[in-house]
Amino acid sequence: MEFKIPTQVERLGVDIRREELRYHAKRVAVTKEFTFDAAHHLHCYEGKCKNLHGHTYRLVVTISGYVDGVGIAVDFTDIKRMYKEEIEARLDHRYLNEVLPNMNTSAENMIVWIWEQLDARLEREGLKERGHRLEELVLYETPTSRATMRREWMEADA
Repeated sequence: MEFKIPTQVERLGVDIRREELRYHAKRVAVTKEFTFDAAHHLHCYEGKCKNLHGHTYRLVVTISGYVDGVGIAVDFTDIKRMYKEEIEARLDHRYLNEVLPNMNTSAENMIVWIWEQLDARLEREGLKERGHRLEELVLYETPTSRATMRREWMEADA
């Protein structure tokens, strides 16, 4: 394999045409990961999680859509903005039992609530109308313990 340093940067309108930027018209999923810290405790649970304790949660968000004219389905920056406004602003460094709806603050309940918030945001931003959809969320409570939510499960239970 030969290694070489490019002598010039590719230029739009010179080396590549605008209509070439969109390589395909397939559905593509993009994934972004986030972390937030929060405290909670579980009711009607006999174990350590009955006590007030905290986690560094890791949330993995996957959204699919069709690429636009420049070859982007969902901009990573848009996913980050929606996460920060809908999830991080409401849950980071908070006592979950106080800020979430009345529920046991298990990962299984939290992930459905997070899904509902992000899905509603996609609707409000007009992304669902353009064919974008939330495909999967994974919420890690610890590095080895997680809950998963998939689009087909939410649709099947509707």
